[in-house]
Formats: sequence, structure tokens, C-alpha cells
Amino acid sequence: MADHIHPIFDRLLTRDDYEQRLGQRGKVLWLTGLSGSGKSTLAIQLERKLFEAGFFSKVLDGDNIRTGINNNLGFSEAERMENIRRISEVARLFLDTGIICINAFISPKRAMRDMARSIVGPGDFIEIYVNATLDICESRDVKGLYQKARQGMIKGFTGIDDPYEPPFAPDLEIRTDLVELEDGVDQIFAYLRPLIALA
Repeated sequence: MADHIHPIFDRLLTRDDYEQRLGQRGKVLWLTGLSGSGKSTLAIQLERKLFEAGFFSKVLDGDNIRTGINNNLGFSEAERMENIRRISEVARLFLDTGIICINAFISPKRAMRDMARSIVGPGDFIEIYVNATLDICESRDVKGLYQKARQGMIKGFTGIDDPYEPPFAPDLEIRTDLVELEDGVDQIFAYLRPLIALA
């Protein structure tokens, strides 16, 4: 750390202060899966369900982040890692204020997700594998990205010419090609609720 940087963490309100005020425990949910698997859709509906149940959460989504805080990053391997590193640091800030942070990012490499887990802290990191077959993901491709990748217009597209590494042991797996959206949201909510409810 540079000599002129002096963190003041010891003088700030603690995470416990915020959690007691909010009446909930902060957690970081990490939704990973192919483009079109349903990560963002699940995240948006989960945020609404949590809000209706009296919990405070925030969704961080790939496209939104890349048009804001990470708009200076491309898609090289190093830039993708930096994208995930910054997201993880932001998620940690929400966690430290007692917020449930719902992250929806392809994050195709296990090393990326391992880095995110180490930044957030393993006890607060919930990895959710949003799983659907490539055919189903392509059929949902409203942005036309898969078609462009297959035509060679996009290079290094996950699932086409860049591999996706599924989690070995996710905390939860949602098969969005087999269950309805509401059922998937209910599965996540049921898993999460005992972890975020204050005793």
C-alpha cells in the first residue's frame, strides 16, 4: 500500500450496525451461466420478491456495469478478470452495509469466481449456477449475440469460441430450461431466507 493511503475503516460504522438497523444479514449472490441462461431475469424477479418480503437488495448486472463503472474495459482475458474484480469490490461494499447484493454475470472461468469469492469472503458468497442448454440460450438470444458469434462478428464469445467452466459444487443450481421463472426465484428465496433473516 502506498505511504500516502491511510484507510479509516476502524472509524466507520460496522456491518453489524447496518444489519441491526436493516433487520437483515447481508449476503452476496453470484449468478453465473451462459448468456441467455436467465441470470438477469432471475435477479430482477428475486430483487422484487425480497423487497416485497421486507428485505433490501441491489442487483448488479453485466450490461449495466459495463456502461458505467467498467465502461473502459474490453473483453480480453485480463480485462474480463478486472471486470469481475471491480464488481466483487463493489459487491463487498454493499455487503458491508448489510445489503443483499445480487450479481448476474457470465463470469465464465472458475478462476474469476474464485477471485470474487476471496474478495467477498467465502462465508458470504453464494454461488448460483443458472443452467440451461446452449440450444435454449441461443433460442432466447434477443440481442442476436450468438448469431453474430457464429458468423465470426464477435470473437471470444462464451459458449461458442470461448469455453464456459461450470461450477464444480455451486451452492444452488437453477435449471431454467426445466423450471418456470417463478419456481426458480422461489428456490433461491427459500435457500436464502434463513441466511439473511436475523435471529
